[in-house]
Amino acid sequence: MNEADKSAWCRANGAYPEELAKWRASATTALAAPEELRASPQATRQDRKRIKELERELLRKDRALAETAALLVLSKKVQAIFNKGEDE
Repeated sequence: MNEADKSAWCRANGAYPEELAKWRASATTALAAPEELRASPQATRQDRKRIKELERELLRKDRALAETAALLVLSKKVQAIFNKGEDE
């Protein structure tokens, strides 16, 4: 890709040519890294398993938070209804 095409592509995709050069250098470095520095398939599986566990825990906590918020709103509505009846 010549310089004019590269500049046009960068403008169209909202990037700078310097960023493109940095990305290319880091990708080349990462691919040239020795095999022992790369993640092993077993480590990758363990990471995926840990990510799934964390996502499940986050979903559980999110549901618990939503339930607590709903109960709080309902309790405030009940209080408002009963306090309104006492004021009359």
